[in-house]
Amino acid sequence: MDQDGPGVRLNRRGLLAAAAAGLAAAGSPGGAVAAWPPAGPGPEGFGPVGVRPGDARYESLLRGDNHRFVGRPDEVRVVGSTAQVVQAVQDAVRDGRRIGVRSGGHCFENFTADPAIRLLLDLSPLDAVGWDPSRRAFEVGPGATLGRVYRTLFTGWGVTIPAGGCPEVGAGGHLVGGGYGPLSRRYGSVVDHLYGVEVVVVDRDGTARTVVATREPGDPHRDLWWAHTGGGGGNFGVVTRYWLRSPGADALAAGPAAPDPGAMLPPGPSEMLEALVEWTWDRARTTEQAVTTLIRNFCTWHERHSDPGSPYEALYAILRLAHQDAGTFSMVVQIDAGVPGAADLVKEFVAHVNAGTGLAPGGGSATAPWLYVMTWPGNGESGDIVTRRYKGKAGYLKRSFTGPQLSSIYRHLTNGTGNAACGMLIVGYGGQVRAVRPDATAVAQREVVMKAVYHSVWAREEDDAANLAWVRELYREVYGDTGGVPVPGEVSDGSYINYPDVDLADPAWNTSGVPWHVLYYKENYPRLQRVKAHWDPRDVFRHALSVELPR
Repeated sequence: MDQDGPGVRLNRRGLLAAAAAGLAAAGSPGGAVAAWPPAGPGPEGFGPVGVRPGDARYESLLRGDNHRFVGRPDEVRVVGSTAQVVQAVQDAVRDGRRIGVRSGGHCFENFTADPAIRLLLDLSPLDAVGWDPSRRAFEVGPGATLGRVYRTLFTGWGVTIPAGGCPEVGAGGHLVGGGYGPLSRRYGSVVDHLYGVEVVVVDRDGTARTVVATREPGDPHRDLWWAHTGGGGGNFGVVTRYWLRSPGADALAAGPAAPDPGAMLPPGPSEMLEALVEWTWDRARTTEQAVTTLIRNFCTWHERHSDPGSPYEALYAILRLAHQDAGTFSMVVQIDAGVPGAADLVKEFVAHVNAGTGLAPGGGSATAPWLYVMTWPGNGESGDIVTRRYKGKAGYLKRSFTGPQLSSIYRHLTNGTGNAACGMLIVGYGGQVRAVRPDATAVAQREVVMKAVYHSVWAREEDDAANLAWVRELYREVYGDTGGVPVPGEVSDGSYINYPDVDLADPAWNTSGVPWHVLYYKENYPRLQRVKAHWDPRDVFRHALSVELPR
């Protein structure tokens, strides 16, 4: 249900069951492969392909992951090279057509399906993943899915990135929005490893051109690189290439000898230990006191164990609080199985979360190869149902929810208006993410220890109103003391741009007086506006929550 994925989907139980049944016997990858030729810019000679209404392919190319939003552009242009992107953007500017850009299509809102969009640019063939010796960094195309990225990096060099857990999510939006996942507590946000970007921009005179921007201190385009370290997609131009290299590897990359690519990004684990803990909704036992104690325990553990370098930084957990109509709610815990005492760390954590609740959880644990865990197709949910509609909302947490907030959560999880697909996630965060200054990248929320995601998923258009009302009312009540939104303060710290929510810009749902851009970007927003003015002065790239030109 997400643009970049909290790492565990609604059908994650299947992964654990499959691993326990013996699929883990597929084995772990061996040592890093000595050489791996990078993929080309999509199939040779591919594109551009223009698909218009009346073409048999048109309807299939319209929809992203959220079927609430389906645009009707004059053309879907599927591109296979940077030159084709430049031409598409130039055509749109020349003809005065609003342009939308899609890589994976997992956006919460209608950013690529706005009725005003006349040219939809499909970047999915730009899926190259490989080592670029000229940049001494790994190249990733925006159309590459995270599953492809993980498989290529790990198979070729034994390395990985701390990105999301849903393999069908596209790298394009995930990276630029400050993606995170199961390894982020250990290795930081994925943008902490972003070395450079290739971006198609539009000058003031309407000329489309390509710019390369890196984090090198002397790069005159460095501000454009910085804006892509969490500024969100659809703001400054079209990213046609990312380069990834960990900051700690910069000195090695700057040396006279060609560096070992296997030393340029974090090593991928050999195996992951995953535990599924499950509680049954039972009115006699899952009382407000029991459930709110459990949630508070999860949160306070993260308050205490989320500093950089914590002995628990390898442990990643998601508390999945499903509505009582689902029958159960659960928690998934993951850790690199090679960490000393990994099983004991998980056991200790689970005991802490359940302490004082009086509840008897079920579940189990299994160890599976890293690539199996991160690329298992069931995590992506693409095609699970013919029509998939959803609404997601989010909030960063510096500490546990307050007592009144916990009561609000329990009340909505047990009310009569929700259903089995309504609920929320509380996702462990912090660790090495907190080792980076708030202004070093565009990701301003560097003090937080958790993310909360509120959601409802459904199939039929006629159920829109009820499902939207449930998640909106929950969110408004949880943040009732701060105008219905997670205003930065002692507990909350705004929201996450990769989980965009247009309600934050709607005064009917945000009565705090705090603008939406403060909730997403905090003090970094004025700098993002300056970057916008420099690189997109005509406001060619825009959507409902895009960075605005300075007034």
